[in-house]
Parts: sequence; structure tokens; C-alpha cells
Amino acid sequence: MTEAHETTRLTFDLAIIGAGPGGYAAALRAAELGLTVALVERDATLGGTCLNRGCIPSKALITASHTIDTAHRASELGVNTTVEGIDYVKLRDWRLHVVDTMTKGLAGLVAHRGIVVFRAEAALAAGAAGQSAPREVRLSPAPGQTQVLRYDKAEEPREQGEALTIAARDVVLAMGARPRPLPGIPFRGALIDSTQALELDEFPSSAVVIGAGAVAIEFASMWNAAGVDVTLLIRKDRVLSGWDRRTGVTLTRELKRLGVAVVTNTAVTGVDTGMNLGATVRYTRRGEDGEREVYGEIVLAAIGRDPVTDAAWLADAGVEVGGRGHIATDALGRTSSPHVWAVGDVTAGHALAHRAFEQGVTVAEAIAGLDPKPVDEETVPQIVFSSPEAASVGLTAAEAKGREYLADVTETSFPMMGNARMLMTGAGGSLSVVSGRYVGPDAPADGRPVVLGVHIVAPVASDLIAEAEQLVGNRVPLSEAARLIHPHPTFSETLGEALLKADRRPLHTR
Repeated sequence: MTEAHETTRLTFDLAIIGAGPGGYAAALRAAELGLTVALVERDATLGGTCLNRGCIPSKALITASHTIDTAHRASELGVNTTVEGIDYVKLRDWRLHVVDTMTKGLAGLVAHRGIVVFRAEAALAAGAAGQSAPREVRLSPAPGQTQVLRYDKAEEPREQGEALTIAARDVVLAMGARPRPLPGIPFRGALIDSTQALELDEFPSSAVVIGAGAVAIEFASMWNAAGVDVTLLIRKDRVLSGWDRRTGVTLTRELKRLGVAVVTNTAVTGVDTGMNLGATVRYTRRGEDGEREVYGEIVLAAIGRDPVTDAAWLADAGVEVGGRGHIATDALGRTSSPHVWAVGDVTAGHALAHRAFEQGVTVAEAIAGLDPKPVDEETVPQIVFSSPEAASVGLTAAEAKGREYLADVTETSFPMMGNARMLMTGAGGSLSVVSGRYVGPDAPADGRPVVLGVHIVAPVASDLIAEAEQLVGNRVPLSEAARLIHPHPTFSETLGEALLKADRRPLHTR
């Protein structure tokens, strides 16, 4: 232990390691409840991957690509317009402006709540089981820094020396996740991860995207709209293979229709980056002999993310980490180490910012002595901001039929092109509602069917899914959900009509 660690100590009610969505949500709620909070972040700005290198900058680029999509289709509507090209300097500046505005807004909110921010690397010190004394967090300079920096309400940081120890009654771990490389093939040269893809000065002329999840689909869709020659290599017969089957099949079809070369049932065997620009991906296809190749100026590997839980101090502090790198917690986020909690991508479940927000709030309330409900994974909406978008919440029909506490499970599909607004977009889509009855000793006395899941492919699926989450999360009876009025003519009518059909009283469909 250094002399600085021995002599310098600040005490808080709560210390949080990581200022991404889960970490800063916990900080904001805890401060709101009157706790003193220290928020430790190694990056220069708050917000984690989502705000700085993920959700926000990628959606800024996707917004631009949607504008290109609209312009390309304008002639079909009688509007004569052309896309003369992309000003990449302006596009970059606009993306950075959006991120800068959001990060500064977050920093201002954190300061207003009286949260102390440290820019530093953090390590939780070992603590004896059952110990009631505060837990210690040892801070050292963040990458590129020579001092631990402290931010209070003033914008200018104060140097805290080369080492600092803070103590807190409770500690929340929110270190996030990092892009997963292909097995045995590290990121190098033209083989890049999503963070590097967002930092490109210009879109490539051609790209190979490896993966079938949200990140892969969003980049493939965005680059395709901007005129990039995109090949998407996926392991199974459709994208989003873990989602509702109809959703995955529909989105795969739409990606192909819009010009993405989707190659199914592939296994990547190698990526040759060489000394020149670009890279060649070698792969095989299930059921076919021999190896194939595809070239791209850029190759994006987007096969998932791994939790940042490989630091030795986790084990030393008594924090149990599972085989896939996730920190083991109970339903409220408690870890195996006393007064240590975990939220966000370091825990098993949907690796999504909005899930982390709710986990952060839940943990903060539990630490403050309230009695919050645990986060229910089945009510966490999933969204892909592709063109068209995909969104899902609740159970698929197959999942519902496998639950012993559910009976009379029914899947109802709605013909999306029967909706006027869908027809106007020229996009294809799908929508299905899963309903069924709860049975057993804890089932409602009336035994009415409830909405169990909703799965959508549509241009505004990301907005429609919020209503569906309310229905699923609150176990709203199907008959009552179907009675809700949806304004005409809107995309939301698709959900209303699907609910009516599921309730066996369809209006504009059979």
C-alpha cells in the first residue's frame, strides 16, 4: 500500500465504479434519496459506451442514413430530389455535437445532484465476510493521466495525487462491457470493432459485417443506405435468431430487399488483413463443401460484447464471477461480497442501456433502505434501429408454451400492409401478439388471458414497443388491452388491431 493510500481517505455513503447508464443512474437516484455519492470513471466524459461510443453516436449516424433513405424514395412520391453525396466533415461534426451536448448535460445533472466524480482507475479492496466497516476503493490515474482527478460542482478538476483511497458503506460495480473479437482472430488493421467503426472519417466503399445481432444489423443497414456494398455473414438461417422467429425472418427479408447481401449458415475460418487496405474474410457454409471468400474495405466483427470483469481485484474482494464473465448477483443486484452490488453489462441478462438504468435505480433504492421490485428480464424491451426497425418485449410463443404456469398460449399475427401508414412507407413488416392465461396458486382469480409478448418489425417499432412493454409488464388482460383506443391514422393502430384480433373480435382484418 502506498503512503498516499495510507494517509488519504474520503468517505461516502456510496461509491460507484463506472459511469455508464447503470452507474450514473444509481448515482443520480442515490443522491436524490439523500446519500453522499462518489462516481468513478476512467474515461474523460461520463456516459460509458452508450453515450460516447455506442447508442447515441450510432443513432446519430442512423438518423442521417434515414434521411438518405427518404431522399432515394422521394421520386416514388412525386418529389424530385437527389443525393449529391455525403459531407463527412459535417456528418462527423454533427455526431460529435450530439454526443458533446448529451455528455455535458449529464455532467451538469450529476454536479447539480452533488455527486463527486473522480476520473481514475478503481480497484475494490478486499473486505472480510460480514464486515460492517466501510469498503475501500483504491484509485489510481486513468489512462493518459498522471493524477487522480476530482470533479465537484466546478468544471475544472482538482488533482488528488498519484493515489487515493475512498471509503463507502456500499459499492456498486458498473464497469460495462467491451467488443468481443472473433475466436482466435484479434482486431487488427481493417478488421475493426464497433467503436472503431463509429470513428471512421468516411464510410467505406464496401464492408463485410460479421454478426446477426443489433450492432451488426444496425451497421449493415446504415452503411447500405449510404451506398456501401454490404455483405452480412450470419451463423444461422436468419438474423436475430434468439428472437421471435417471424421477426427474424421478416427483418432478414427486408435487409435483402434493400440490398444487403445476407449470407446465412456461415462459420468464419479466418480474416486476412495483409499489408494493403481492406481485408478478406474466409468462411464455410453449412451443408456446402469448401471454403469461400468475401472482400471488404472494412470488416466489422460484431458478434457480441464481453463484461469487463477480468481484473484480479474482483476475486480478491470476494466478488464471484461466473463462467461467462458475469458477476453473480441476487434479484436486487447484491453480489457475493458484503455491501457490494453490480448493475449493467457486468451482470447476466439483456445488455441494454435501459435495463441498466432500471437496475441502477433499483440498487440505489435498495441501498437507501427502500423495498424496490427486482428488474424483470421478461419486461425489458429489445430494439434494433435498422431499416425497418425491430422491437420485442416479453415472451415468444415458443417460450410461453414452455412455461408450466401458462396455459392456452396463442400467437396472433397482424398483416402490417393493411395499415395505411405502413403502406405509405413502402417498407415491409410484421407484428405478433402472444397471449395466454396464468395458472396455478398464484394465478389471478378471473383467469382471463393476458398479453405475454409483442414482436414488431416496422419503421417506428422502437416507439411502438413502449406501449407493449406497459401491457406485458403490468399483465394487462387481453380484453382490456384490446379496448384501448389508438388514434387514426397512425402506426400505433397496428398494435391496436393486433390486440383486437387476438381478442377474437378483429375490425379491419380477418
